[in-house]
Amino acid sequence: MCGIVGLYLKNPALESKLGELFEPMLIAMTDRGPDSAGFAIYGDEVGDDQVKLTLRHPADEYDWERLADAMRKDLNATLSWMQNANVAVFKVGTDEAAARVWLAEHAPEVLILSAGQSIEILKEVGLPENIAAKFNLRGMKGSHIIGHTRMATESAVTMEGSHPFSTGSDLCLVHNGSLSNHNRLREYLKREGIKFETENDSEVAAGYLTWRLQQGDSLKEALEHALDDLDGFFTFTIGTRNGFAVMRDPIACKPAVLAETDDYVAMASEYQALTSLPGIEKAKVWEPEPATFYVWERSA
Repeated sequence: MCGIVGLYLKNPALESKLGELFEPMLIAMTDRGPDSAGFAIYGDEVGDDQVKLTLRHPADEYDWERLADAMRKDLNATLSWMQNANVAVFKVGTDEAAARVWLAEHAPEVLILSAGQSIEILKEVGLPENIAAKFNLRGMKGSHIIGHTRMATESAVTMEGSHPFSTGSDLCLVHNGSLSNHNRLREYLKREGIKFETENDSEVAAGYLTWRLQQGDSLKEALEHALDDLDGFFTFTIGTRNGFAVMRDPIACKPAVLAETDDYVAMASEYQALTSLPGIEKAKVWEPEPATFYVWERSA
């Protein structure tokens, strides 16, 4: 059992309050997932000539400035960065592949949590309330955000095994449920060039969507294929650069609720996580249908 929450802002005037609106939603899912928690927030975009990396080191005192100086010099690239607890966001004037190769060679102890033009992923082991406070979730700004509270079933309680999982540029996924064919599918995706960091079944779902998008699918086409190729029980929320999507398996045994107003679309595993949102009493509220996906995206 895990908890999922998501918030997509249709009204740009609310973007400065995204973290403030989202924090109580995440904390409300504590009973469904006290082991670990995390979130992916979108905003503060960089241009297509840059890559935005969320980097993590276990030590709070890690010398990010030294790493940034070396990376800037070696790649002959512009680089700006900011630190948030033991995580840093690097904005580098190079392509993602070059940045990954350099980090693997010069800082293998640094974990890349996400890469793209918009996404930042922050996650840790512990109670959602503590993780929200650690990363100052309440003060964050952006256009949309998805989050997860975990009660481990398929793998150990580790930061690496917590959600969201990101296996492609600006793409991430959170999952409540379990997949029965993840081992076979993981091996196939590895042969197709998808890389995995954990044995978590949810990471396989993220990797599958990345692979489908690499084959030329639109997000909607990738989700259609996922309904055919992913076996098990799942409610997914997927984050993209331009929006988010929600999908349930054909049996739909894992709970989900959606709410929409003129200002936002919100998703949660339980309605009580939505009650703090402004105007929720007038929102259109419904339960997502089985074997159905719902997508909200801005024009690219």
